[in-house]
Amino acid sequence: MTAPPLPIAPDLLSAIRESCLEAGELALALFRPGAKTAARIWSKTGGSPVTEADIAVDTFLRIKLSALLPEAAWLSEETVDDELRLSRRFVWVVDPIDGTRAFMSGSPDWAVCVALLDEGKPIAGVVHAPACSATYTALSGRGAQRNGAEILATKLTGLGGARIAGPKPMLDALARLEAFEPVDKIPSLALRLARIADGTIDAGLVSADARDWDIAAADLVLQEAGGRLSTGEGQPVIYNRETPVHGMLVASGAGLSAPLLSALRGMRESQPQRI
Repeated sequence: MTAPPLPIAPDLLSAIRESCLEAGELALALFRPGAKTAARIWSKTGGSPVTEADIAVDTFLRIKLSALLPEAAWLSEETVDDELRLSRRFVWVVDPIDGTRAFMSGSPDWAVCVALLDEGKPIAGVVHAPACSATYTALSGRGAQRNGAEILATKLTGLGGARIAGPKPMLDALARLEAFEPVDKIPSLALRLARIADGTIDAGLVSADARDWDIAAADLVLQEAGGRLSTGEGQPVIYNRETPVHGMLVASGAGLSAPLLSALRGMRESQPQRI
């Protein structure tokens, strides 16, 4: 039987947004535009960088969000995974700083990301980019906003002239098959999706290895703006699996999804060892 909707969702979204704004201020205190961060930096297992800002924001959000919905489990880039989330209806999915390398180097393209899953589907999402003065919010079935104003993804239905962002090797491979306008890679994956949602760009390619926390909040923003995020085979993205790691993904306005997926099939056929 389908679980009933969360009745406090509209008020909850406002509270999530306020928590993200406060968390963004914590990170901004250690951010240096155009220069190296003032935060201490170290390497996680596997070599990925983390800063004291990541940890401070993660800790802050866990306290704030857990108070908002105590029954929700927790999944975050900076917290040891707890399998309890697999048995819970509600799960917070958090990336305290999506785009840590951008944050470290002084690029403004990083974001605080929070999604709330209900039975594995995002129902509320916030992508807050404090250094860009942009806050994206979405609630399932109620549209998406940027700084409070409604946003909509592109209505394009063909790749000719479309503005597409992604890793350069993927864009180069696509360019051999289709004409389009390449956009420099956006360091924060969440912002790449959010900028598709607001029409700044038309589509994006995502290489394998994205995690739930990179995409869940921005996925809902994109959906509610009339766009679509899918696997490279055109299937919906599934969240809160035992291993929250994804293969190649495709994001665009709804009308571009089919032609983009078709082009990707051509990429695989021409360069199966690379795609």
